[in-house]
Amino acid sequence: MTNRVIAQLRTLFVALFTILLLRQLYVQLIAGPSYAAKSHNPRHALLSERRGRILASDGTVLAQTLHKHRVYPFGPQLAQAVGYVSLRFGASGIEAAYDSALTPPDTTGDPISQAVEILQSFTGQSTPAYGADVVTTLKMPIQTLLASELAQHARGAGIVIDPRSGAVLAMASVPSFDPNTIEDTFPQLAHAENSPLVNRATDGLYPPGSTFKIVTAADALDSAAVTMDSTFEDPGYFVIGDYVVHDNEGEATGDLDLTGAFAQSSNVDFAQIALRLGADRWYEYAQRWGLGTSLDFQLPAEVDRIPSRAQLYPGVLAQLGFGQANLLVTPLRMALVASTIANDGVTPRPFIVRTIARVATSSSFGSAQLAQPISTETARNVKKMMVAVVKDGTGTPAALPNVTVAGKTGTATNPAGASHSWFVCFAPAEAPRVAVAVIVENAGYGAAVAAPIARRVLREALVAVPT
Repeated sequence: MTNRVIAQLRTLFVALFTILLLRQLYVQLIAGPSYAAKSHNPRHALLSERRGRILASDGTVLAQTLHKHRVYPFGPQLAQAVGYVSLRFGASGIEAAYDSALTPPDTTGDPISQAVEILQSFTGQSTPAYGADVVTTLKMPIQTLLASELAQHARGAGIVIDPRSGAVLAMASVPSFDPNTIEDTFPQLAHAENSPLVNRATDGLYPPGSTFKIVTAADALDSAAVTMDSTFEDPGYFVIGDYVVHDNEGEATGDLDLTGAFAQSSNVDFAQIALRLGADRWYEYAQRWGLGTSLDFQLPAEVDRIPSRAQLYPGVLAQLGFGQANLLVTPLRMALVASTIANDGVTPRPFIVRTIARVATSSSFGSAQLAQPISTETARNVKKMMVAVVKDGTGTPAALPNVTVAGKTGTATNPAGASHSWFVCFAPAEAPRVAVAVIVENAGYGAAVAAPIARRVLREALVAVPT
């Protein structure tokens, strides 16, 4: 009896799986093309003539659909930020993040929308529904210059932020690609060794090098581990157990106060400062800054990599003082670090989309606070030190006439090759309205490569951003 029941169940399951297989074959081979052609197939919304546009802050069109082709007038210079849409390869950037807003409501397959559309057709009130226009915070004069400057290098990224609000004014990454030809080039792009599809401004993780001395100095001052009058001795090396810290190219800055150590970017001094801060306070302030946590950005952004507490023995802590060891951050993070100092200790929440504009309604996004890791007094003291960097220290290539620039160079050691060139800055120091972070991979000294790019971008941005 038991064997007969088991045999019957086996026959039943075989029959059911056969039916499922036949159904799947029918859907894939026979009915598939007709399903794909249905007007309410959500995939058609990607290239619908009524898909919303993506606009710059002044209304300049960054993406729109013409004759069932998505057109990107600025091509590679905005490819990672604006993204692309493809029937075969999906979507990225703003196109992906705001697909539900850009999509015409009557092409989503939503039963309620379809019912309303049918009812309106009977009453003669039916009119095609359009997707929303997505208005960004991007300013094209800044964007164009930033992309052009970075395009002269093999790999790198940059981001420009209004530190008062967190609005992203420009974002660029190289190498880039042309989203207008994504249908043809995606397979090659996806397998390219230089990863052109990656938005290095938000997803590139790098050791910050000496730009992280902004954080170290702020934490040490805020916790009273050091004062502005503290002095340090730098003979060119510093021994911690079996580890020896050196300055770049065997330099020795001698005896300096905190401002001098910061302006001359002494690794030896900042290793000592990190040890004075201590492991517990380093972690406390890492949490205050939000290191290792989400940036709550409207686009996907990589989370910083910070060492675990168990890994923080003295040699590692000393290296963290000047932005090395197993610490990795994005250019977006470093732009927010600069913005925090510019904004009197408050980290603004970054945003790149300001408005979702529909026919009858709109939704707007504005400034918000992400964190407040340090006091106003601490931020103002660090600002003074960043001004000294550009006035008399390693950051003089970023100086602008008649504008007080606050900045910090970084030359980040890279175990896979030549050092990365960093520069972060903001201006005018007295009333900051623009913050910039630039990294050029494997380009060497921050002062030699990244700082001049930041200077030119900063000069353009100060014209484009009102007081």
